[in-house]
Amino acid sequence: MFYEPRNGHGLPHNPFNAIVAPRPIGWISTRGADGSENLAPYSFFNAVAYTPPQVMFASTGAKEDRDGTKDSLSNIRETGAFCVNIVEFAARDAMNRSSGPWPREVDEFVLVGIERAACSTIACSRVAGAPAALECRLTQIVPLEGRANFLVLGEVTGVHLRDDCLVEGRFDITRFRPLARCGYRDYAVVREVFSLSRPGEG
Repeated sequence: MFYEPRNGHGLPHNPFNAIVAPRPIGWISTRGADGSENLAPYSFFNAVAYTPPQVMFASTGAKEDRDGTKDSLSNIRETGAFCVNIVEFAARDAMNRSSGPWPREVDEFVLVGIERAACSTIACSRVAGAPAALECRLTQIVPLEGRANFLVLGEVTGVHLRDDCLVEGRFDITRFRPLARCGYRDYAVVREVFSLSRPGEG
């Protein structure tokens, strides 16, 4: 099968987001200029550089009460900061519930019953029990082709690691089993890992 997206795919469901999978989920927490807080998952998310450490996520779509965007991006525009919380398998239901199109005044920390903690380098809350949290300072918002598509880039200014996930000096993802997004309504969980040496490595 071959199709050009502009002409449609002819399938019952769009296959595009099932092709690039699994994808890590960035559970983005933000605070608006008025002090209101938001927590929402984004599966167009990844790390993009080591030095300095940088991450990205893409916001697609819009809410009627946010003038052409979503709560997360609107808050980031106001304050220049956000926190990426890593999603573990145990938090799958709370993460999923926080993805709803809730009104801007809804605090998802309260809605889904997730404990918050203060960030150290930015004025924002983080998910207290997350395996890891990346505090970020906004560096760029890049408009993308299409309606309400934006790429958000940030520099990581602080890193929280849950102590039980550190094993012999390494961050062990099998300790918390990260959740990943696949296509449609499908998700995956990492339960085991293996290692490969690059050519030329000892």
